[in-house]
Amino acid sequence: MRARMLAVLGLAVLLLSGCGYNQIQINDEQVNAAWSEVLNQYKRRADLVPNLVAIVQGYAAHERQVLTEVTQARASVAGMKVTPELINDPEAFAKFQRAQADLSGALSRLLLVAESYPNLKADANFRDLQAQVEGTENRITVARNRYIKAVQEFNTTVRVFPNNLTAMLFGYKPKANFAVEDEKAISAPPVINFGQPPAAGRPAPAPQGAPQPYPQTYPQPGAPAPGR
Repeated sequence: MRARMLAVLGLAVLLLSGCGYNQIQINDEQVNAAWSEVLNQYKRRADLVPNLVAIVQGYAAHERQVLTEVTQARASVAGMKVTPELINDPEAFAKFQRAQADLSGALSRLLLVAESYPNLKADANFRDLQAQVEGTENRITVARNRYIKAVQEFNTTVRVFPNNLTAMLFGYKPKANFAVEDEKAISAPPVINFGQPPAAGRPAPAPQGAPQPYPQTYPQPGAPAPGR
């Protein structure tokens, strides 16, 4: 009886290994680890916002709109319920991404305010916080890239045959991934327009004051060169 049970378990292990179950587990753990790092860096940035707002407000209290925008964006991010299941819900993931993008934009506008206030730019605490924010943005970019790669590997694993059968059996689905912001606008070809095009059959008029081109005339064979 015991030997039969061991044989069944051994066969199950072989079947699961051959259909990609183990690889799905490995890739799933990689996605979870990469996602945890993304959240860690986003939280680090959110924690810097209150102190940054307080310093800017001390020098530029009348910049209420910018200060309010970054405070509200930070509150929106902090108020979101982030669970491990978020990456399995494309709609919730998109909402999370929009909230983080709003905070990124508000922070950029807040730091831009400092350009108009030399005393603020000279404040050592502000410079330190600004450096921390910029460093955190770089860490966020690295963490997002790692997450994108991990999700790409996981999604590929659960979609290829025969792994897709195993994924379907155990309920594994492709995970949500970060997308390029305003993708349609980025993919649109640039419009280059230097003015109204000339009418058909007419050369474009030369700019006013521009030197007129010399007529393209060539001396006949045997004729003396001009000026001789």
